[in-house]
Amino acid sequence: MTVGIVGAGQLGRMLALAGYPLGLDFLFLDPAKDAPAGRVAPVLHGLFTDPELLAELARRSEVLTFDWENVSVDALRALAASPAKSSGARKKSRTPDERPRGARICPPIPALATAQDRVSEKRLFERLKIPTTRWRAVGSGAQLERAIREIGLPGVIKTRRLGYDGKGQAVIRTPADAERAWEEFGAVGLIYEEWIPFDCEVSIIGARSRRGEVAIYPLNGNVHAQGILRLTRAPFGPPRWHRLAARYLERVLTHFHYTGILTIEFFVRSGRLIANEMAPRVHNSGHWTIEGAVTSQFENHLRAILDLPLGSTRPVGYSAMINLIGSMPARATILAEAGVHLHHYDKEPRPGRKVGHCTIVEATHLRRDRRARQLLNELAPGIRIP
Repeated sequence: MTVGIVGAGQLGRMLALAGYPLGLDFLFLDPAKDAPAGRVAPVLHGLFTDPELLAELARRSEVLTFDWENVSVDALRALAASPAKSSGARKKSRTPDERPRGARICPPIPALATAQDRVSEKRLFERLKIPTTRWRAVGSGAQLERAIREIGLPGVIKTRRLGYDGKGQAVIRTPADAERAWEEFGAVGLIYEEWIPFDCEVSIIGARSRRGEVAIYPLNGNVHAQGILRLTRAPFGPPRWHRLAARYLERVLTHFHYTGILTIEFFVRSGRLIANEMAPRVHNSGHWTIEGAVTSQFENHLRAILDLPLGSTRPVGYSAMINLIGSMPARATILAEAGVHLHHYDKEPRPGRKVGHCTIVEATHLRRDRRARQLLNELAPGIRIP
């Protein structure tokens, strides 16, 4: 049984590594010749929007999924609506039991489309009564001025689409900041939202299968620097936070009749959870589940989209995951630390690029936090853990 994946980054790679023990095969589509998943599975090299390559990926796969949320919704919709077939040099003879059909794509395309547009995302949260920031859609300089008057300063201006890891956004503290942001981002649709002086950031990750079975992981506590996730700890926070976040997550899962892994990120302010954004895919803040949970988020995503029974999300201890950004430390430096699990993505070093991560699992949250602070200080000095 083959799973087709649009995108062959480190998330796709970890999906394949989780699926091989289940007897699954994988085929990727990615334009990069050196994509991380190419080390573990075959890759169709070409644009994510190439209709012939997408059709070939669908024809050779039981189900399609994706490892990032900025893939083309239009291309996936066309694929889902048309029989999966190839043409020209890629044409292959069909066995008797192969019938033309539209591709089955998970998670659902409407969830992907919503996550790609911050305005649609905010409207969804409001519709499902999930607390979120005060916000306004911005399409002109006059609308930005009005949004600032209504919401106030400080605030954050973000591109409606294609923003991730802190890209496509700016904090607005003065009218001069707003002018600079408009000059930089004003050519595309924007959203202006209030600045939340949060106490901490958390995320909740859960899976829903085709038959409606739901499994939710413990709440994650996240620390970012320059918009990039640097540290995740789980389980994190009081049980009340987890229950509330899980309730909000289930509303979104139900709304979309969702299949696969879904993540919602929140700010926490005075014990109140305020939704920031959602991600319809396996998530960086869930990497700890590989060593730290009975079933990883990657395996549960595959179980969900193939309608297999979901695995237990029970933690096996108290975990911390540290992202390795820009360049990889020497393997010996990390592996000399007892109990540290290293994940190397085989990516070329580049400032701000996620090139790997490491995980520890401890018996108590106090020992976990102490070791996490020590490791983070060695690997990324200057980043403060609340």
